[in-house]
Amino acid sequence: MNFKNMNAITPHEAHPFDHAQDRFSHTADTLRQRARDMLQYAKQQGATACSAEVSDGFGQAVTVRNGEVETIEYNRDKGIGVSVYLGQRRGNASTSDFSQQAMRDTVDAALSIARHTAEDDCAGLPERDMLATEFPDLDLYHPWLLNVEQAIELARECEQAAFARDKRIKNSEGATVQVHESQFVYANSSGFIGGFPTSRHSVSCAVIAGKGKDMQRDYWYTEAREASDMLMVEEVGRIAAERAVRRLHSRKIGTMQVPVLYEAPVAASLLGHFVGAVSGGSLYRKSSFLLDQLGTPVFSNNIHIDDIPDIPRGLASSAFDDEGVATRRRTIVEAGVLQGYFLGTYSARKLGMKTTGNAGGNHNLILRPGKLDFNGLLKKMGRGLLVTELLGQGVNHVTGDYSRGAAGFWVENGEIQYPVEEITIAGNLKDMYRHIAAVGNDVLVQGARQCGSILIENMKVAGQ
Repeated sequence: MNFKNMNAITPHEAHPFDHAQDRFSHTADTLRQRARDMLQYAKQQGATACSAEVSDGFGQAVTVRNGEVETIEYNRDKGIGVSVYLGQRRGNASTSDFSQQAMRDTVDAALSIARHTAEDDCAGLPERDMLATEFPDLDLYHPWLLNVEQAIELARECEQAAFARDKRIKNSEGATVQVHESQFVYANSSGFIGGFPTSRHSVSCAVIAGKGKDMQRDYWYTEAREASDMLMVEEVGRIAAERAVRRLHSRKIGTMQVPVLYEAPVAASLLGHFVGAVSGGSLYRKSSFLLDQLGTPVFSNNIHIDDIPDIPRGLASSAFDDEGVATRRRTIVEAGVLQGYFLGTYSARKLGMKTTGNAGGNHNLILRPGKLDFNGLLKKMGRGLLVTELLGQGVNHVTGDYSRGAAGFWVENGEIQYPVEEITIAGNLKDMYRHIAAVGNDVLVQGARQCGSILIENMKVAGQ
């Protein structure tokens, strides 16, 4: 069984909003009415402003290990969160009970919190002219009508493909097939109300190669809004097996200063550190290594980073942010120069700026690819370390100091020589960003941050 076969027996409706009503515990109209009821009651009880978010969703996950079903999980979640303002005092509370009494109790709790909270001149809803007024269909909801038996079969096929790929695959940590669908409505007392259903499905596989003292583990996964956009399950298993086997007979290396090439799956973590450093909370608290760098070079001049919220089926696409503010395409870094921050309403006011429509974080953050493919990057590096796995959390976001455990491959003359392990790579993110020598065109889409492999000119590699 493959995804194409699955789609043949589970066709999608032309209008996913209509189809969603058959999948969730509550209709979208019910969510809208619950949000309106919360706002109305909050105003009646004296709130000068308020907002509410109502959500409903479910998930199914099946894991098969060594051909046997290990876990079957199914969950249904719902929730209501409300924020109220008494002037510039704010309180918030939440509940999973959709009854009228529970919702009123939740509003009362939020108001009680607000009464005992100090005034904050930056508190409040976004300005009305910042709120979204257009709601394009970004094609974010694609139900996967997959029952447990079908999910088990797919997971088994994924794991079997890993075992069949190489006889050195001796064990498995399991293959997992996961379905997740949800819908939400956000509303506030400035007149905004909006929401939509979304889906996010995935298949993953982790296997162990070798035996005795020479054993290595690796994994692979695929994720998308629409099941047919994912890799075939057999491909996921095959890649997981190949990645595990290639790590056998790993060696240790000495301590040195060399170029380091981050493979695309781990290179996205460098974007994550950047986002954290230029997000409002870190900036107004003055806890960022990129403080006061707007308009200055923070990357090498070959780096361009865009925040794109309107990619159809994008894993982080949305017409508005968590506060109802309209999103828009932005260039965050142009030729290495920092052009913008990631701000919600509160952090923007703390900084004396305007929200960028990023309450809740970045959207589809894309590092524009360079001209070289992965093999081209290896040749450009010549001699150095290819990093395929990062371990630990040794990153100081205040100073930018960076030190993480790593595993990967030693490269000579532009070609991979042998796998290495038990090493540490260290530097400072400010220096690492400014010394990015090249970005690959091997872009991998596995989340909200997308990039190819990244080559850094020089880092300290600590080995034996």
